Amino acid sequence: MAQSAKKKIPDIILCVSNDLTADQRLHKMSLSLQEAGYNVLLLGRKKRQSLHPGYRTYDYKRLNLIFSRKAIFYAEYNIRLLLYLLVHPYKLAIANDLDTLPAVWLAALLRNKKILFDSHELFSEVPELQNRPRIKNFWRKLEDKLIPQIDAGITVSSSIADYYLDRYEKKFTVLPNYPQEHNFIAGNLDQFGIPPRRKIMLYQGALNKSRGLELMINTMPLLPDWILVIAGTGDLEKELKSLAKKKNQNNQIIFTGQLNFETLQSLTPLANIGLSLEEDAGLNYRFALPNKIFDYVKAQIPVIVSDLPEMARIVNNFHVGEVLKYRTPEDLASLIKKVQAGNENIFYQYYLNEAARHFIWSNNQKKLQNLIKPLILQCN
Repeated sequence: MAQSAKKKIPDIILCVSNDLTADQRLHKMSLSLQEAGYNVLLLGRKKRQSLHPGYRTYDYKRLNLIFSRKAIFYAEYNIRLLLYLLVHPYKLAIANDLDTLPAVWLAALLRNKKILFDSHELFSEVPELQNRPRIKNFWRKLEDKLIPQIDAGITVSSSIADYYLDRYEKKFTVLPNYPQEHNFIAGNLDQFGIPPRRKIMLYQGALNKSRGLELMINTMPLLPDWILVIAGTGDLEKELKSLAKKKNQNNQIIFTGQLNFETLQSLTPLANIGLSLEEDAGLNYRFALPNKIFDYVKAQIPVIVSDLPEMARIVNNFHVGEVLKYRTPEDLASLIKKVQAGNENIFYQYYLNEAARHFIWSNNQKKLQNLIKPLILQCN
């Protein structure tokens, strides 16, 4: 459990299938609900390689599972989660993403509770499912059955909210992944193995399919004065390291591995440019509004994003970077040089500062608290 003064019976249990280490959204939600006077428990799972989540002012618990991959993991986790929710007292459980919703839904049905669903993504539209029609159909049927039965929903972008409204006639409250108000404090280059006197481009996030990571690596021979820092872990980590090695770019590409979000916030301000180059591989990425874009802005570094509606809207409306129109190494390298030239001439700094004042989690906090209150009052 968390390193807090005393365990308390939770009013709200936030359920998620990750290991809590790098999940900034759940951390911010837990703090907001705690500030509103609720006892909070953040419930996830523990992996063999999981880092310690660090000190938290709210309680947390991570379930140890036997299985870690594919369908058997989701089945085991939902069974364990369901048993936990049936045995332990709480007023409201929040299902974070579709992979926790079955257990939260069934527990709510059996215990006469309300359900709040936080959709971080369109689960049935993730790139990993695009060529797996049977598995995609399973998740789509699960969405069609369960989402109409939730009592309230929140999500990260207007496009996802519109999708749910059109498909299920369910109104979702949009709470983008804005950072907290405190400033990011830059760490030391040595801490992350970054050589001095090199310009730095940063990717932070999962190392999964269709994130544009191969394009970033393939662009590096055109940018000899640059370092690419890739912060995160995921299914493609071995393949990406192999690609970098084959192109003899290990001196230009740094893989930091998994970082907790406090450490990540000390890395982000060291960069010159932040990258978010997801491909248009299904509706999930098309409608995505990644956490990292707001972190880059908060750290006052310009961004380069894919030409996808939510990401492009942020960049075009707030003038905090550029949109990559053509996904070739040559075009990306040219755009990186353009952004860096503008950054050196302080072109972006005014806009980054103005956007950072707008993109703060406190703008979400009141909406979240207003949504939670009636659900708690209706719970036994």
